[in-house]
Amino acid sequence: MDGVSVITLQRIEIQIPAEMAGSRLDRVTSELIDDFSRARLQIWIKDGTITIDGEAVAPRHKVKGGEWLVADLPEATKPDSTVVAEAIALDIHYEDDDLLVINKPAGLVMHTAPGNYAGTLQNGLLHHDPALAGIPRAGIVHRLDKETSGLVMVARTLSAHNSLVQQLQDRTVHRHYDAILIGVPVAGGTIDEPIGRHPVDRKRMSVNERGKPAITHYRLAKKFKRHSHVTVKLETGRTHQIRVHMAHIRFPLIGDVVYGGRRQIPGGVSDDVKAAVMAFPRQALNATELGIEHPSSGEEIQWSVPLPTDMQQLLDVLGNDS
Repeated sequence: MDGVSVITLQRIEIQIPAEMAGSRLDRVTSELIDDFSRARLQIWIKDGTITIDGEAVAPRHKVKGGEWLVADLPEATKPDSTVVAEAIALDIHYEDDDLLVINKPAGLVMHTAPGNYAGTLQNGLLHHDPALAGIPRAGIVHRLDKETSGLVMVARTLSAHNSLVQQLQDRTVHRHYDAILIGVPVAGGTIDEPIGRHPVDRKRMSVNERGKPAITHYRLAKKFKRHSHVTVKLETGRTHQIRVHMAHIRFPLIGDVVYGGRRQIPGGVSDDVKAAVMAFPRQALNATELGIEHPSSGEEIQWSVPLPTDMQQLLDVLGNDS
């Protein structure tokens, strides 16, 4: 398709999260509304199209957190010509006029990026529903790492997109994960440590005092001889949050060579366990449950999926050695 015409304006109303206090308005706006360039958003801030609590302010204005950002922006924009529809098989777990819930397999990248314009969930969504070309990133409102499997939600309208983004900002989205760890925590707990870019390796995240607030709750589901199965509830949604936090408390995920270092095989386990852990091709992490307030009906709705085959087989091997 050649593009989507701008035909109407859509009102966007987002309450600025408290953790963004002290940030410039143009930076805050570009994080909260990611379908337009920062330069374009700065223009709209300057001309008063984007306001804070009903007042026009400068792009450099420092926000306090809690204010309402209000904007009347184009409801549909010309899609990025580099993103093309592709016939990619999608495991659609739920679908209605407002949203899709996809069970993403490990190995599937969420959206395109420079140098990687094909084979992503975004490409597949545009093939499934060409109208998603008028929604930011084809409706993707949150992300899973390439090698993390499980449930992700996709907005099919801009009003649904605004609602889901706001729910994420308000921390009301229910997100439960399953993870398989190296080591055995004594019990469950909460990790409340800020996460930001690693000070040296900018491709990684780390726990550091300059990061954004990040809260992870975990519960011990099953103990094995030298490994464990935990369920994890996210209160915030920072990049690589579960992987960073679990490695921080010295219980990295099996298969996570980025944050757990080279593959570790604790002593005292069977040859079958050694082989299974060494062969596991990804971080052992699955987004198992997802719950939201439906954008149109307001109904509380929740979905869950069973563990993918590779993680279930790994648990079976660990269980046989216990």
